[in-house]
Order: sequence, then structure tokens, then C-alpha cells
Amino acid sequence: MMEDYGLDPTVLDPGAGFDDDGALAWQERALCAQTDPEAFFPEKGGSTREAKKVCLSCDVRSDCLDYALANDERFGIWGGLSERERRKLKRRAV
Repeated sequence: MMEDYGLDPTVLDPGAGFDDDGALAWQERALCAQTDPEAFFPEKGGSTREAKKVCLSCDVRSDCLDYALANDERFGIWGGLSERERRKLKRRAV
């Protein structure tokens, strides 16, 4: 059974996450920038629940996820997804 992360896996843009000038201005608007960063990089086996909860209400969630996918981020919660969830999403898009 495939998980549905509320995202369209066919729309993976390699240049996504960057503004027109290449800056990462969206990061300044990210809710995670105002919270404990350790929640987004839990120890192996640690809970991701709190980080994902923050992501659900973040206005730049899709920018964050696009950036993580385009830059092959292998650690942490990005755009509400764990590294394993991002890998699954990428495989579905291929």
C-alpha cells in the first residue's frame, strides 16, 4: 500500500526551493526556524511527531520539501516528511 503524503509525486522540480535569484528566502518564513531544531533531526528511532506537526501548518512546507528532494537531503524532517518518506516519494515519481 502506497502512502499518500498529500503531494503529487509527478511534480518534482529539480530547481525548486529557490527563489528567482537563487536565494532561500522561504527558509526565513519557515515555522521550524522558530522552534527547536533538534525536533527536526531526531536521534535514530526518535519521534518525528512534533516536527511533522509543525510542518503541517507551515506556509512554506512545499518549498521546503522541494528543496530537500532537489538537494538529496538525507537527514531530518523536511516539508513534513522523513528521509525514508522522501525516498519513497522520489521512487514513485520515477
